[in-house]
Amino acid sequence: MTAFNEHPGQVFRVRDLHEHLGLPTDEPSINVTRSRLGRLVRQGLLDQPGRGRYQKRT
Repeated sequence: MTAFNEHPGQVFRVRDLHEHLGLPTDEPSINVTRSRLGRLVRQGLLDQPGRGRYQKRT
């Protein structure tokens, strides 16, 4: 959520988010993050404006 708070309105792809935060970009790590972001979308904290894209809900 830190990256989303620092850049409100910016749309992130999961791989871009990992690179921005300095996290590993291997497929298992990306899948875990994708799952967590999906949970945040369902909870109403994030929007998903397109497939594989996430941004902070305004």
